[in-house]
Amino acid sequence: MSGNSFGTLYCVSSFGESHGPAYGGVVDGCPPGLELSESDIQRELDRRKPGSSRHVTQRREPDKVEILSGVFEGRTTGTAIGFLVRNEDQRPKDYAAIAQKFRPGHADYTYYQKYGVRDPRGGGRASARETVVRVAAGAIAKKYLKERYGVVVRGYLAQLGPNPIAFKHWNEVDRNPFFAPDAGIVEQLEKFMDALRESGDSCGARVNVVASGVPVGWGEPVYGRLDADIAAAMMGINAVKGVEIGAGFAAVAQKGSEHGDEMTPQGFLSNNNGGVLGGISTGQDIAVSIALKPTSSIRLPRRTIDTLGRPASIETTGRHDPCVGIRATPIAEAMLACVLMDHALRHRAQCADVTAPLKLENTKKIN
Repeated sequence: MSGNSFGTLYCVSSFGESHGPAYGGVVDGCPPGLELSESDIQRELDRRKPGSSRHVTQRREPDKVEILSGVFEGRTTGTAIGFLVRNEDQRPKDYAAIAQKFRPGHADYTYYQKYGVRDPRGGGRASARETVVRVAAGAIAKKYLKERYGVVVRGYLAQLGPNPIAFKHWNEVDRNPFFAPDAGIVEQLEKFMDALRESGDSCGARVNVVASGVPVGWGEPVYGRLDADIAAAMMGINAVKGVEIGAGFAAVAQKGSEHGDEMTPQGFLSNNNGGVLGGISTGQDIAVSIALKPTSSIRLPRRTIDTLGRPASIETTGRHDPCVGIRATPIAEAMLACVLMDHALRHRAQCADVTAPLKLENTKKIN
């Protein structure tokens, strides 16, 4: 199957299935000399792993990462970094009842039509568990970006189903199971999720991710635009159906006098363009928002067809996230970090000798 790799200079490849023996990845292009240990990656995997609260899938996976290559005496060598995350809590029998049916809204149907065969055990390659590889690759990128350029990539849950979440403070994000930046709304979210799980249904979510400290100049002007690559990476996350950069779709209702980010000698006065102009970073915060659809695997009976094309009814039992967006924050952070890492290396390759003629203090940043 093609399509298992992304990136130009910082290249990430993944393999594995949801109920196979393991997921694994290869990161090619990380510069040598970066201090890196399994604990650096493990911290991010622990933020994403299942079973972390009653509001997500109860599959119990330690998600312990093993670095197989590319690191010697605690530092990257410049060669390919190979790593493995073993699956230890597989229950393929949970999917026996739907092996010959297609879940509405799931990739079961398209995989079967494209390849003539599919792995029904948790969705195989279509499983959100595949994102464990992206989070591991993103952990490496995050560390390099922060140490080399001072770039910090952070995200948070901005909406859970019909519940918008106001941004209060970054310190709250990792203190609750929702990655919510407002401690005051956590109880409301818990009640909503308890009722949703009891009903057997699912919901969508919105996640915002911000990269601060990004230098001006990253990205290409036509093909390989920074915003285009970010959008493609975000759309490549399971269940993502919408991506906004900066004002996003709100720009439709804005006038040019509102949307254009005015400039002063001290910097930009707003950030409606999300830190990217003409495909190139402005030096402002990179601001991205993604919309995740409701989980397709739900207990409620729904109409579908089987592999012979006959009408059928389907109910999905077993362990599933009633909202995949709850655990999506570390994934969105990882994908943004990987894209920025790729463009940092591409910019270094072509324009390392260029000194920006102007330097602005960007006075309006996203918190």
